[in-house]
Amino acid sequence: MDMTENLRPSGAHPTDQDPTSYPYASSYGTAYDSAPGDYPPPPAYAPTTGRRKAKRPVALLAAVAIAAGVIGGGTATLVGQLNGQNSAATGPGGAVNGTTVSQSSKGTVAGVAEAVSPAIVEIGAASSAGKSTGSGVVITEDGEIVTNNHVISGAQQIQVTLSTGRTYTADVVGTDPDKDLALIKLRNASGLKTATLGDSSKVKVGEQVVAIGSPEGLTGTVTSGIVSALDRDVTVAKDDSGSSGQGQGQGQGGQGGGQEWPFEFGGQQFNGDTGEETTTYKALQTDASLNPGNSGGALINMDGEIIGINSAMYAPSSSAAGSGSSAGSVGLGFAIPVNTLKTDLDTLRAGNGS
Repeated sequence: MDMTENLRPSGAHPTDQDPTSYPYASSYGTAYDSAPGDYPPPPAYAPTTGRRKAKRPVALLAAVAIAAGVIGGGTATLVGQLNGQNSAATGPGGAVNGTTVSQSSKGTVAGVAEAVSPAIVEIGAASSAGKSTGSGVVITEDGEIVTNNHVISGAQQIQVTLSTGRTYTADVVGTDPDKDLALIKLRNASGLKTATLGDSSKVKVGEQVVAIGSPEGLTGTVTSGIVSALDRDVTVAKDDSGSSGQGQGQGQGGQGGGQEWPFEFGGQQFNGDTGEETTTYKALQTDASLNPGNSGGALINMDGEIIGINSAMYAPSSSAAGSGSSAGSVGLGFAIPVNTLKTDLDTLRAGNGS
């Protein structure tokens, strides 16, 4: 029953009551029910205790039910917020709990972008050869960030920019050139939004995915596509010795349109010479647009879980493109499966690597 509903007939005095529908009281406070159109006199001194006690508990129960509903809803909301924000704990197999897509937004690119973008950062690496830009994924509240080894290889200084625009200095914790993975840590960071690491063994060809990173230094860029293939053998350089542009960033000197990170696939080299020291890993292939600067960023399923770390992209050479700068994505991108990262996370945290 709507507690705000006016029970009086239109135009009735506030003390009037409709005897055809509602109880009425004598001067002694006794309440009686009446039948429509019938107005029998109330019996003298009729007992009233039973009827009044029957109505009060009903009202009380209704109020308690409303209060319980409000409290219950608030509790569920709070639990959801805590589950989405407090995520420094690491679960079995190196899984990291973090921000997830709300139930109402699951299955949408906008929902994934809103939930995961705060956990994706831009990484600026400076070395004696110049500067480059890449991306990274925050996995703990105190600033552990996963990226590609080639993004920070040879860097003398690393600066990280959050989605909020706040910047931190970062230190390298551990690297694994054989898997093209690296772990860095922000200085004096706390309360950061974190990502959830999914299960890449469950990924299927044709599954919709979202990529988030900083292509050409454009922080927080979101693209979408599908998983095009699984278990692609991708070969990359172990460090920046075989690359004219460190990292899949903006190229040396920080200028856009620089050389992309070189890699090999199908017996051919792309985006430059990979050099002598290379490593090969099984990659997820995607047609989500990846461009220079996406390396180290996230490939995400529609539940908001990280399923891969973007690592390589194919772009036609300058001569093939017929222009003075390299072309953008042509729908051939590759990501390191997140399960590779999860099995390697303890090694990276220990400061060890291959």
